[in-house]
Amino acid sequence: MKQTPSRRTPAERQRVLALTPRERLEAHWAALALAADYRCVRGPETGMAMVRGRMGGTGNAFNLGEMTLSRASVALDGCAPDGGPLGHGWVAGRDHRHAELIALVDACAQRPDWAARIDAELIDPLAASLAEGREAASRTAAATRVDFFTMVRGE
Repeated sequence: MKQTPSRRTPAERQRVLALTPRERLEAHWAALALAADYRCVRGPETGMAMVRGRMGGTGNAFNLGEMTLSRASVALDGCAPDGGPLGHGWVAGRDHRHAELIALVDACAQRPDWAARIDAELIDPLAASLAEGREAASRTAAATRVDFFTMVRGE
């Protein structure tokens, strides 16, 4: 029986695209060479979002502060009479092009003929690159770790 490759969820795609630097995302997107005509439905625009936290990760929620957030929504043109799939993108900071590019990838990934290729040739390599970066940062932090212990006197 032939196995079909697992598709990533939209939330997984959004996370990988938002954490990837815009220059790297643009380079990988250009390498795919998908010709997608689109129009901006909303934005790109910048606003604020409240960041919430929990004490110990499980306690009561509290407002930590606000952060700058950019968002965009795009529709693919020529895909369907109603305007094609809508894609949405959010990214921390004020990078409008990054938010628009995330929205474009999100819209294109909704097309069945492009979804597997986007996951395999764009999202998977970017996710692997992010994982490598996290691993390198973890190794750097582990190298500076100091173990403290207490010696008991008089045993």
